[in-house]
Amino acid sequence: MNGEGRFRPADGRQIADLNPKELLLFAAADCAGRTITALMKDRKSAIKSFEIAIEGTLSTPTLMAESRYTTINILYNIECRTLKEQIEISRAVNLAHDKYCGLVQMLKMIAPVQREISIVATDQVTA
Repeated sequence: MNGEGRFRPADGRQIADLNPKELLLFAAADCAGRTITALMKDRKSAIKSFEIAIEGTLSTPTLMAESRYTTINILYNIECRTLKEQIEISRAVNLAHDKYCGLVQMLKMIAPVQREISIVATDQVTA
């Protein structure tokens, strides 16, 4: 996510550079990210950094019109301050992925959608 709260493709590409199948994955990641940030805003919890990586395996070795996704994997990398925020963010990610993000729900009708969540709290815990 950039400083304006918008997600952008990695590796220097622009949205206009994505083919339609890549654009579908980008849109799903953007939907999930916006949903998670909205849920966190409601809880007044801050996310220090937020990255979503999404990839899909196509049914053909090269991109063709009849290619379809056979699996989709979403990786959420999030940095927050406290353990409490870490728990709240984990819940928000699961809610977005399982219930509130319509594009992720739609992709689940096309192929299995797996997720991996990595949330790091940076404040030291005192004993």
